[in-house]
Amino acid sequence: MRLRQLLSVILLALWTICGAVPALPQGANMATEQGKIQAVVFDAYGTLFNPYTAQPQAEKLFPGKGTELTRLWRSKQLEYTWLRSLMQRYEDFWEVTRDALVFSCQSLKLECSEQAIQGLLQTYLDIEAYPEVEQALRELKGRRLAILSNGTPGMLQAAIESTDLEGVFAQVISVDAAKTYKTDPRVYQLAPDKLGVAKSAIAFVSSNYWDAAGAKAFGFWTCWVNRSGAPPEVLGVKPDAVVKSLAELQDVLPR
Repeated sequence: MRLRQLLSVILLALWTICGAVPALPQGANMATEQGKIQAVVFDAYGTLFNPYTAQPQAEKLFPGKGTELTRLWRSKQLEYTWLRSLMQRYEDFWEVTRDALVFSCQSLKLECSEQAIQGLLQTYLDIEAYPEVEQALRELKGRRLAILSNGTPGMLQAAIESTDLEGVFAQVISVDAAKTYKTDPRVYQLAPDKLGVAKSAIAFVSSNYWDAAGAKAFGFWTCWVNRSGAPPEVLGVKPDAVVKSLAELQDVLPR
């Protein structure tokens, strides 16, 4: 009998004898100890899809400023989702993305015409996947896969079509249904609601530490995809696994 199975049997026996739920080892999760992960849910932007797809076009429009613009744009995009959640003033992700772009151009003193804005926004509809995504998802064949994203339904559908991932995901879930953004627990609750499984039976995968932390605090088994080798955020919550790319995901997921 494998160690995990033996531990589960011992815990169950103690529960039966003592009439109480025994404490698991620090960092352990009852669902993963029992091997009952039923669905793997992915963040979209930064995890499956590259939010810096616009960089070459931004560089063409604003020579020498493309990288700075796309990085500030992404940073403000996320900041605006958090601020709008706190203010309870929801606007969908397309509008937030546009607002963040307008601010970023103004902040960098770039003359950004409406045509330029529309062209840069279009890159979110023609977005690129990270190189390892297709193979990593293929290796998970047989598992139930889903997306849980800040993106609007239209943005997510366009991204899936742009990256030839149609038919891969059992559910594509947008925060639009909750009218708030990650890391609000109401967003993470959408996944068990839509998939029809307990939150303890979901593995959540994100390249954003704050997102992985929010998902872990909610009750998911979590994996942080740390492509850049960044230090972990100090939030009092740690993911269950850390990988350098999605190519390593199959090796760390609970069986």
